[in-house]
Amino acid sequence: MSNIEIACHKISKNFSGKIVFENLSFKISSGKSLSIVGRNGSGKSTLIKIIGNLIQPSKGGINIRENNSDIPKENWFLKTGLLSSYLNLYDELTGYENLDFFYKLKSSELNDSSEKIDSLLNDVNLYEKRNEYLKNYSSGMYQRLKIAFALINNPEILLMDEPRSNLDKAGVEIVKKFALNQKKHGILIIATNDDEDKQLCDESINIEDFK
Repeated sequence: MSNIEIACHKISKNFSGKIVFENLSFKISSGKSLSIVGRNGSGKSTLIKIIGNLIQPSKGGINIRENNSDIPKENWFLKTGLLSSYLNLYDELTGYENLDFFYKLKSSELNDSSEKIDSLLNDVNLYEKRNEYLKNYSSGMYQRLKIAFALINNPEILLMDEPRSNLDKAGVEIVKKFALNQKKHGILIIATNDDEDKQLCDESINIEDFK
């Protein structure tokens, strides 16, 4: 089994001269979990996006290493899964078609995707709705499909940004189950203000300490 490590080195982010956070450093490796906390608008989602290589820090840098070798930044997406409210899937595709499309983008496996996708759809209680178009999904169904999307490549790094958004009690239990499973083999990072989510993690960073 490979060992993954994320190291953030004094990263800062500002938008139009306004500082979101600065000089933030941490290190986390496989089998560890981290919660990122702070008030709404404090920069939690911004940090998740930086770790996920969706945006770049203004200063500092991030390294992701596998077995002590740097992973090229353009390949980070192969190692990561992201669950977030700002993630958009394709409304004109069915639930199954969405997962099949992203499986082929993110998976290095060459085998048939149908078994993996069917299994995930069962896990998020969407198998019976797999052939419906996303535009007909409720907000809760859409969020549960996003959980499946985040896990489609068996990510070694799972990033969750306010994962309870738009989920009922059953959906929250699904998130919790996958979060606990992720901790057994990979890295789990959750941006949250929910106490139960924070308790899932071994360590915590308050992003407001880096203003």
